[in-house]
Amino acid sequence: NSEAITVLISIGSHVYPKVLPPDVLTRVSEYVPEIVDFVKKIVENGYGYVSNGSVYFDTAKFDAGDKHSYAKLVPEAVGDQKALHEGEGDLSISADRLSEKRSPIDFALWKASKPGEPSWDSPWGKGRPGWHIECSAMAGSILGESMDIHGGGFDLRFPHHDNELAQSEAHFENDHWVRYFLHTGHLTIAGCKMSKSLKNFITIKDALAKHTARQLRLAFLMHSWKDTLDYSSNTMESAIQYEKFLNEFFLNVKDILRAPTDITGQFERWEEAEMELNRSFYNQKAAVHAALRDNIDTRTALEELRVLVSQSNAYIAGRKNAKLAPNRMLLQSIALYLTDLLKTFGAIEGAEPIGFPVGTNGQNVDLESTVMPYLKVLSDFREGVRKIAREQKVTEVLSLCDMVRDETLPELGVRLEDHEGLPTVVKLVDRETLLKEKEEKKKVRADSSYICQDRSASSWHLMAKLAKMKIPPSEMFRSETDKYSTFDETGFPTHDADGKEISKGQTKKLRKLYEAQEKLYKEYLDSMQNGS
Repeated sequence: NSEAITVLISIGSHVYPKVLPPDVLTRVSEYVPEIVDFVKKIVENGYGYVSNGSVYFDTAKFDAGDKHSYAKLVPEAVGDQKALHEGEGDLSISADRLSEKRSPIDFALWKASKPGEPSWDSPWGKGRPGWHIECSAMAGSILGESMDIHGGGFDLRFPHHDNELAQSEAHFENDHWVRYFLHTGHLTIAGCKMSKSLKNFITIKDALAKHTARQLRLAFLMHSWKDTLDYSSNTMESAIQYEKFLNEFFLNVKDILRAPTDITGQFERWEEAEMELNRSFYNQKAAVHAALRDNIDTRTALEELRVLVSQSNAYIAGRKNAKLAPNRMLLQSIALYLTDLLKTFGAIEGAEPIGFPVGTNGQNVDLESTVMPYLKVLSDFREGVRKIAREQKVTEVLSLCDMVRDETLPELGVRLEDHEGLPTVVKLVDRETLLKEKEEKKKVRADSSYICQDRSASSWHLMAKLAKMKIPPSEMFRSETDKYSTFDETGFPTHDADGKEISKGQTKKLRKLYEAQEKLYKEYLDSMQNGS
């Protein structure tokens, strides 16, 4: 649909430059002469016949040919009246149409127009193109007798694409009009097929008003391109959490790389911790490569990246707990690999070497390199003031330092993280994310204040419930790496830590826990939305 493509490109090119425009846009109304010629050639080759001013494709004659075969994609659907009705409606199975055809499975190449219908002149009288012939004639006029890749939705395999194949190979007298079909899964909205009648239709523009282009792209990448993708609050929340997960890793690595060091400090001796992380790095790279070779399985690829980041985070935490500096070059190599792969996926735009670019609306002028030296001076000055205030017990000054961290800097897109006995970490994060974090902290403090009024067992139970409610169901099992090793696109575990498939009985138990967490998390989202 050229109109749909135009909408997609016009939004993508302004909001997200990774969506490239097509080389050619075609409109059926401009290709009627080519369609007429295409149909004439099929008739001349003996695979079409005229009936009552219409032209039909002779499926039996085509299928009987030595080098032809009808319904290559879905042979079992031949004669399926439901599939034909869904695909062609009255063009295929109404009583008057059936009477015109030699076989019920023959399809229209050219239809005689009824009074009041759009029509064009043809050798067979006034009429209009059949549904399938439009694509063959337009693609054939531009690409010739064959193409490498043809895309489309899973539901178009039969009758549309099977009929496209047949009529095109009948026209060109070959058996390779399309070498590879890529049939994508459906997009559903909260479990339902998009429909104007259900009023659950959402445009790309509407989706981008709620979520960033990167979050949408991550949601797509976290699902197989050939399977159904459900656009829902849970789906998008998983993508948002994945983005945060990656971004925090990138911010931590950049903070480590900014730490002052001499030239010898960049080549720290590798201990067993570094050796283990490096082995994991190469293992995960191999796993990502294997996933992408397996039918472009981005879902598994992103899960392997999640494992790599989790292992890297554990390494960083272990080194810091031991008061040792993490190996800069190893972490830099991992962060560069992740960045490069996410750029290939289109999830990172811009030329920044590590992580997501800072800034919005495409105004990425290496903001981090520009402002970070000044922020580091501010952070060091604040640390010095806090040290003196603690020694002199000047609580008012400490409160002012906290206000700068908690109120002032988040408004500017800056996060300060104070760690006992370690330098303050400075991170550039987009302002909206920090403001949401600030609001959530206020709610947590309000909850904690309420609980602190009563230290009874029920109050502590409420605190634990509040903490649990904030965990998305897609994340509840992923942290249990000692129990599970593989998860599906919803975060549900499929294999245990040893790589063995989880039994049906265990799956049933885990499913109950998952569904219970879905309800809890929905309560949390509703409370956040209502401000309660």
